[in-house]
Amino acid sequence: MSNISMDSFHSRLVDEPFFGVLKWAELDALLDKVKAGEWFFYQVGEEVPTTAFGGEVLAMRLDALNALLRKDHDYHFCGIVYVDNFDAPTLIKVYDPNYIGSSCYEGTRGSSPSWLLSIQPPSRIENHPPLTNSRKRWWQQLFD
Repeated sequence: MSNISMDSFHSRLVDEPFFGVLKWAELDALLDKVKAGEWFFYQVGEEVPTTAFGGEVLAMRLDALNALLRKDHDYHFCGIVYVDNFDAPTLIKVYDPNYIGSSCYEGTRGSSPSWLLSIQPPSRIENHPPLTNSRKRWWQQLFD
């Protein structure tokens, strides 16, 4: 995997177009595509990952994220996940249902995503919602 500069990574997050995952079935299909590769899984506010995961390890973490989103965002639609390309995803932003902020409003910079999935190493995100103890515990359980 190639390295990506911090400025380039942040630029992609802010300036490139992303498409909302509106239906839960779309999220399932997207996560199935992700499970077929190797991805960096970054909880913003924790250490930036230096290793990409694939296989069963990635699948387990994605399934845990999917379950968390469905539990905490108990609506008939998703709307809190954004992808750069549905057919060939390389970067996915996931917003915590408890800190959605203005991420839903087109044309605004919005709040930071709480989780990033990327095929390239991510850069540290400095401005982010505070990590609650429950989110920290959830994240640590994924790595135990």
